Amino acid sequence: MARFDKIAVMEKIGSTGMVPVFYHPDTETVMQVVKACYAGGVRAFEFTNRGDFAHEVFAAVVRRAATECPEMAIGVGSIVDAPTAAFTCSQEPASLSAPLFNPEVARVCNRRLVPYTPGCGSVTEVGYAQEAGCDLCKIFPGDVLGPGMVKGLLAPLPWSKLMVTGGVETHRRKSDILVPCWSLLRRNGLQTLPRTHHRTGRLELHYRELPGCTGDHQKSQKEITVPPLPVKPPQQLPPYAE
Repeated sequence: MARFDKIAVMEKIGSTGMVPVFYHPDTETVMQVVKACYAGGVRAFEFTNRGDFAHEVFAAVVRRAATECPEMAIGVGSIVDAPTAAFTCSQEPASLSAPLFNPEVARVCNRRLVPYTPGCGSVTEVGYAQEAGCDLCKIFPGDVLGPGMVKGLLAPLPWSKLMVTGGVETHRRKSDILVPCWSLLRRNGLQTLPRTHHRTGRLELHYRELPGCTGDHQKSQKEITVPPLPVKPPQQLPPYAE
């Protein structure tokens, strides 16, 4: 059973406004990145299930984070089928996410009350995911769909909680990705960190960038809103003639 329930995880993602995504086959390297993000104010982190024996690395990270980063919710990404989801739920993930929406995965997560964040590329996919109990949906790939996708989707579905994923970079966000989304999923800058930084433990990049990144998101939430739809006055019907 995960250390944080569904409500607590959603609050952490929403308050931070940014979820770093990272994968590495070495547990110690992952923990260095997790601790750097934790020091930067992040309280929700995603480890991607992409490499061989990734589940073993994830289990080790979850155990270490419980003591070294006690308020960090460690989720797992790239879960695309129900059997993998069921197995992963036994490793105490704070959340599960994927680049696509799979209703079978949603059922597995709902049974355990584990947050499931699927990737969606259309209004229809977001609608199906919400019907399946997904409180938060990814807009993926974000750099392809663009910020107009979020604004356009929130007009007919204003209750939606959206997370832009794919192509989210710190130097681009103010001009391209600064949209009224609920959160951001950021891989660039973590995944592309120079290998020398991993070997030497030089993770100052994370300490410098993460506080500013979360601050930009909070600023965008206050400054940018979706304009309301124009309201037409009721049409006057002609008087009834007998």
